[in-house]
Amino acid sequence: MPFWESFTPDLISRIVTLTFMLFGLAVLLIPILPGLVIIWAAALGYGIFAGFGALGWAMFSILTVLMLSGSFADNVLMGASARKEGASWWAILLALVAAIAGNFALPIIGGVLAALLTLFLIEWARLKNHRKAFSTMRGLLVGCGWAVAIRFIIGMVMIGLWMIWAWS
Repeated sequence: MPFWESFTPDLISRIVTLTFMLFGLAVLLIPILPGLVIIWAAALGYGIFAGFGALGWAMFSILTVLMLSGSFADNVLMGASARKEGASWWAILLALVAAIAGNFALPIIGGVLAALLTLFLIEWARLKNHRKAFSTMRGLLVGCGWAVAIRFIIGMVMIGLWMIWAWS
């Protein structure tokens, strides 16, 4: 029997789903696309194609909670880290808005650059001290680094849970 005949529709769906999930995991390392959402959408597609069943619904529910919490973790971690360095809540909020706009204006790095620049300029104008403004900007970067690490771990857990669902 040729090897391609062992590729059943179920196996092909698992391979395709895992490929999308690994792509989602990879984009978590750089802020291009929402990697956790990609992993979650791949699991949703798999569930629609292969069926959910009791285990599938349980795992998909957990995946949904992980995706939502991981998607908000970066904002919380970056804001908390900047706040710890003395940034005002208004500056953090405006930096978040600038990050969203920056992602549209210059994909990949625009959001991060816009957030950093906005936070620095607002804090510099507020504090009249470029060193303290730079410190708040550095706090935002530290939070960004932690957010990447946390989202990557959450992404790996999501893929692991899906694998338990798909191969059980």
